[in-house]
Amino acid sequence: MSDLHERLRRFWDEDARTYDRSPSHAASDPVEAAAWREILRRHLPEPPASVMDVGAGTGAISLLVAELGHRVTAVDLSPGMLAHAAEKATERGLELTTVAAPASEPPPGPFDAVVERHLLWTTPDPVAALSAWRGVVAPGGRAVLFEGIFSRDSLPWRARGMAANGLRRALGVADDHHAGYDADLLDSLPLARATSPEPLIRALTEAGWRSVRLERLRDVEWARRMAAPPMLGRLEGVPQFALVANAPAARPTRRRRTPS
Repeated sequence: MSDLHERLRRFWDEDARTYDRSPSHAASDPVEAAAWREILRRHLPEPPASVMDVGAGTGAISLLVAELGHRVTAVDLSPGMLAHAAEKATERGLELTTVAAPASEPPPGPFDAVVERHLLWTTPDPVAALSAWRGVVAPGGRAVLFEGIFSRDSLPWRARGMAANGLRRALGVADDHHAGYDADLLDSLPLARATSPEPLIRALTEAGWRSVRLERLRDVEWARRMAAPPMLGRLEGVPQFALVANAPAARPTRRRRTPS
């Protein structure tokens, strides 16, 4: 494991203690969970399929996928995060296979689909990860990626962040992250400061995925605003979107003609 991966692992192991304070992290709000179920039902293959959830964290998406009847392998760099996911799966009577590994080193598969939520922005080499996933997905399988616009570099976003932090303190709402990324760590993450889905679409294409489609996740955004304390949801809300793509289909084998 590289020094950068080790640094990220330590961060998320520490963050596992407070991560599920946020209803959006845990998908514990019933309205948001219902929105996610419909999105997953629409974009995943018919169950039962073999689905890999990369950057599974504490299992929010993994558990929803398992509830839909799929066989789920949850992959995450952080064993601390995966321990929470496994515990929640046991509590709900769901089967979940967990694998502690970097995003670019997935288990061999083959999988019918790969999903991720809010992982690629924090991945040191998104193209390498996406290429590795394509390598373990069955021919014609699909990638279902859930991302957002998380860049906070612009002046308006910084102002919103300051206002949100002040409102959190006034309302006594604890932060769900133990800390933020240091500036030098952000500099090592190519998608961390992306201001549109375009760099991720380009990375998917470069990694060999085909027929990339984009969908804005307005129901998820709406559910989060309703679940958050007054005004906080609007200040902290970011555009959420899905990118769906297909792995190349297997080439048909040609039968050789035998001489008569």
